[in-house]
Amino acid sequence: MATPLKVVFAGTPGFAARHLEGLIDGPHQIVAVISQPDRPAGRGKRLQHSPVKTVALDKGLPVWQPETLKTAESEAILTGFDCDILIVVAYGLILPPAILQIPRLGCLNVHASLLPRWRGAAPVQRAIEAGDAETGVSVMAMEPGLDTGPVLLTRMLPIQPHHTSGALLNDLAEIGAAALAASLDQIDTLLAAAPPQNHSAATYAHKIDKTEAILDWSGHAADLARRIRAFCPAPGCYTHLQSDRFKVLSAYAAAQPHNGRAGEILSADETGLQVGCGNGILVITEAQLPGAKAQPIATLLNGHRERLQPGQLFTAATGV
Repeated sequence: MATPLKVVFAGTPGFAARHLEGLIDGPHQIVAVISQPDRPAGRGKRLQHSPVKTVALDKGLPVWQPETLKTAESEAILTGFDCDILIVVAYGLILPPAILQIPRLGCLNVHASLLPRWRGAAPVQRAIEAGDAETGVSVMAMEPGLDTGPVLLTRMLPIQPHHTSGALLNDLAEIGAAALAASLDQIDTLLAAAPPQNHSAATYAHKIDKTEAILDWSGHAADLARRIRAFCPAPGCYTHLQSDRFKVLSAYAAAQPHNGRAGEILSADETGLQVGCGNGILVITEAQLPGAKAQPIATLLNGHRERLQPGQLFTAATGV
């Protein structure tokens, strides 16, 4: 066991909060927690704490919420914490080079992919969307480039057919917290031996644009099924049924030919809506109409069977 370290933790969403909880249960001293400023959320648009801030306050840890770290004031505040290491997990703000140099042992980042694959903002979603067989977490020594630093330790996790991005993030948080603890236990050895990444093998996980959530029925059913899983719970894939947005929460691909149009409901029963695609059939098993809760198709048909009859057409735009 390494000598207990003085740690500053920077993170914002629930994925990061799980890592903070793991550190709190460990031997190291958390001297401060950094999280993004409170943001308006919900129907009332009230300011809400981030999950990381909520955990920190519950444990009596000091919380710092700068709008940016690119100031001399931020450098002075971090220097004042006199920390050995800064741990960054899904923080959401860029750390400038001056900040990276302040902790004695530098800065570590827990990234939700097997680097150098899927650097960037949406590694979990892009791994599912691409049909990767596995993903994992990488504990990386941070440098000025985007997710380019040497990797101290990785943990692999198979991507299962049931994994949405939300479910996969939960599983990755568990192994990530354990990987972070293991890295800190042998930090000096791992830092000295960490190999550089193979930059020629890098792929980039672009931030998700909301327009990507619109289902293009002219595509391959298998691609649509993966995207639905990748974008669940957010931003959530959808199509249009006349003037209504029809949100698709769960579906699977059936590799069989059909004679229908792209987007046409081919059959509708308790097992799902079979919808024709450019290649194959997408079977929708759970969906949501405006103003209603998400429902299994068997339940949705009870109140909307006439609207979901075979021959009805889902489209990318309203009123088509």
